[in-house]
Amino acid sequence: MTARVLVVDDILPNVKLLEAKLSSEYFDVITAMSGPEGIMKAETMSPDIILLDVMMPGMDGFEVCQRLKSNPATSNIPIVMVTALTDATDRVRGLEVGADDFLTKPVNDIALMARVRSLVRLKMTVDEWRTRENTSSQFGFATSKNTIISEAYEKARVLIIEDKDFESEKFVDTLTRDEDLVMAVRSGEQGIALAQQNDFDVIILSINLASEDGLRLCSHLRSNERTRAIPILIVSEETDIKRIAQALEIGAHDYILRPVDRNEMLARVHTQIRRKRYQDRLRANYEKSLAQALTDSLTGLYNRRYMQVHLDTLLKKNADAKKSLCVMMLDIDHFKAVNDTYGHGVGDEVLKTFAERISNSLRSFDLVVRLGGEEFLVVLPDTSMDMAKQVAERIRKSVCNTPFRVSAPIGHINVTVSIGAVLIQDGNSTVDEALQRSDVELYKAKEGGRNRVYFEGEGLVTVADKAAGSMAKTIAETI
Repeated sequence: MTARVLVVDDILPNVKLLEAKLSSEYFDVITAMSGPEGIMKAETMSPDIILLDVMMPGMDGFEVCQRLKSNPATSNIPIVMVTALTDATDRVRGLEVGADDFLTKPVNDIALMARVRSLVRLKMTVDEWRTRENTSSQFGFATSKNTIISEAYEKARVLIIEDKDFESEKFVDTLTRDEDLVMAVRSGEQGIALAQQNDFDVIILSINLASEDGLRLCSHLRSNERTRAIPILIVSEETDIKRIAQALEIGAHDYILRPVDRNEMLARVHTQIRRKRYQDRLRANYEKSLAQALTDSLTGLYNRRYMQVHLDTLLKKNADAKKSLCVMMLDIDHFKAVNDTYGHGVGDEVLKTFAERISNSLRSFDLVVRLGGEEFLVVLPDTSMDMAKQVAERIRKSVCNTPFRVSAPIGHINVTVSIGAVLIQDGNSTVDEALQRSDVELYKAKEGGRNRVYFEGEGLVTVADKAAGSMAKTIAETI
């Protein structure tokens, strides 16, 4: 993995040493000799991670970190403070202003590379969601203004996997300061079972479990779909740096060394909870904007924009597989009369019920689209002519056989639908051609008396339901 690393230190030999170590691992290294220069390069050169000295004249590392983390443009860049300070109070202070980790001088090469790679991977994940959110904003959808450091960390759900009772009790006691819901277990099996049933914000895992391999457990949690996005904070001995590096490589997010300082634990847990909640917010915003962009707000069906892309994909796929698909154009008969007679509110009720009945008549992987107004589209992948005819008839009957409940004084109204369909077997049709061909058949169904299904090359598929058809026609004749 390669990445751009910004090294900020006022002592040139320190800068050169880190630059040499990182360059030997094929990282792209940029440097700054002061806090203000580091901020400027962070804003203009988009590093993937920053190695920041704490003790610098003028503007120290704590202030630099705080400024970078409060700026939305740089807040998601991981910061590792590199310092000769060993006091836990200094580590906590750095973590509280937004630093992701501390490395003590002289820097251990294994710890350095493992930490850089781990944090770069985490940043890439967040960057992907930020990019998607920025794309959504270009379509006019609202985006989050929060930074990671501004996210709340209280009242989180925390899972502790630790077989040392005195350590487990210490962790639980510490985390309850934030009103966290903490569940503590003694084995990986118990932890996995709980993780399958609960949505945790962070998992604290000892990799020094007496009776099982903590690294294998970490790997299992990271590879399992239910738990792969949950941050893992590992607990280990200072002498176990190689296994810590392995854990970070496997996918652990952070680590803390024994004897565990309570305040440092809180600060590290806060960082992981904030990052997860920030990423969850980005994901939720994106999914919401995606739904708004690709679905019809009234019926919840996909819209024309989604249909254009998805149908094109299906046509190409079916051509390669030499399979056929059916495209049906549906139009609610005399829908203008419904709006004019009962109002647009009732018209909307009809549209929503109509969408539900269509969806209930189809397979889960069939595509249902509201093209606009009272016009809908159904796509049946991998289907035969006989099956497509049966589905079209099922849709038609589901509409005309049962009156639609509405809020108007009349209580119920009869509705019918006309359907034009085409079975595409040659694989040479474009989206526009498929729509045009099915629209031609829809016109024939309308001209033929409505409440009918017409297939290209087959003509009228079924005899119209005269009772339902006449009821719909009556509505049209009342205006």
